[in-house]
Amino acid sequence: MKTKTQMYVITAFAAAIIAVLAQISIPLPMGVPITGQTLAVGLVVTILGTKYGSMAVLVYILLGAVGMPVFSGMSGGLAVLVGATGGYIIGFLAQAFIQGLYMDKFGYTYVHAIISNLIGMCITLAFGTVWLKIALSITWEAAFMGGVYPFIIVGIIKAVAAAWLGVVVRNRLMGAKLLPQYA
Repeated sequence: MKTKTQMYVITAFAAAIIAVLAQISIPLPMGVPITGQTLAVGLVVTILGTKYGSMAVLVYILLGAVGMPVFSGMSGGLAVLVGATGGYIIGFLAQAFIQGLYMDKFGYTYVHAIISNLIGMCITLAFGTVWLKIALSITWEAAFMGGVYPFIIVGIIKAVAAAWLGVVVRNRLMGAKLLPQYA
């Protein structure tokens, strides 16, 4: 029982980390900023794995959906989720699940963490771009110009950073017996 309670506390802390890093934001013309959210999601999943990483992302999204100012720019509410950036936020949950499954299958090594974070980046960009096109009623070309291209280089940097830091933190938490082997 102690381990389960401990994991719920760590999961809540991870959701808070996503909320804090979401406030790091660089605005872009199409209304979709470069944020710390994607770094945080990759980091959290690399540390916690599929179950608890996905749970942390879900808690983060639910907190924002009910109006807590956890999304970029201290925003929250359903309006954000149906707005231009909503697809990216929902995409974080798909990213967490698929990225976690990849790492569960292939291992929590630096190489696999980088690969899984890059896959996760692509998943989030795909969800976000589709929703951006729908929400703003723009062409596919405009959706890619505003929703994918500006994020590729910075996304690769964030994916590598999340992978490296995530593996380091995960190994230290496991070494300190603060994270169970099955997480």
